[in-house]
Amino acid sequence: MDRPNIQGQIGYLTLNSEGAVLASEGDLKNDEKTAGILHGLITLAHNRLDPKAFDKGFKRLTVTYEDHAYVVCLSNRKIHIVKRQVQAT
Repeated sequence: MDRPNIQGQIGYLTLNSEGAVLASEGDLKNDEKTAGILHGLITLAHNRLDPKAFDKGFKRLTVTYEDHAYVVCLSNRKIHIVKRQVQAT
């Protein structure tokens, strides 16, 4: 599968709905620990957030650190995670 390169991308994971890694590359290559943590975060958000947010089409969740961010998107029953480098302002 040919993945588009996202500006600042330093790694990616693709998970199935149960959290199993389907594809990975870069900093996240074979990173099942990060996959498990982010899958757990999605599950927690799904259980704690207003259900209407998911009914309306939950699109993206971003976890931001000082130097990088994880962008999580749900699409076609798969979880797409991109690790991006964040530029200091």
